[in-house]
Amino acid sequence: MSKKVFVFFADGFETVEGLMVVDLLRRAELDVVTVSIKDTVDVETSAGVAVKADRVFAGTDFADADLLVLPGGQPGTTYLSKYQPLLDLLKKQYEAGRMVAAICAAPTVLGGLGFLKDRRATCYPALLNTLDCKERCEEPVVVDGNVTTSRGLGTAADFGLCLIAQLLGSDKAREIAESVVYHAAL
Repeated sequence: MSKKVFVFFADGFETVEGLMVVDLLRRAELDVVTVSIKDTVDVETSAGVAVKADRVFAGTDFADADLLVLPGGQPGTTYLSKYQPLLDLLKKQYEAGRMVAAICAAPTVLGGLGFLKDRRATCYPALLNTLDCKERCEEPVVVDGNVTTSRGLGTAADFGLCLIAQLLGSDKAREIAESVVYHAAL
């Protein structure tokens, strides 16, 4: 049975952080569903790219979620942080010990929910000092238990590949990295 991943889109999400992660996870043959927190599937990224999510939040069944993912970007992160149905879902997922992940500004949503209190975490550098966590890290991706955080657009591939490794193993993550000719340039 394929692992189920939900990625949440709000107007103003960072294009690469949302779409690269979705692309990599789908290449790994994970069951990835993009979800708009609006009343419509039509969402616009922070770069003005029109995107059509697979579903809207209302009426979507998340019971089989293995992983919930929050892309960053502004004002997308602000919208995610104020959407109570999503916050309730994140709490339920986290309390069940299932995976939650966020990149760029979005780890602040997880921090605001108290998920990072006893964890190592990272986020967009300008927000790192405000991140409510046990230990602030500057690594591209930080995994602590069922929580994964990442720094931003430049770490989106690492973030997506790390999520694949957690769900399907490091061999699958390496296979996907090789298939897209991914390697660190520096």
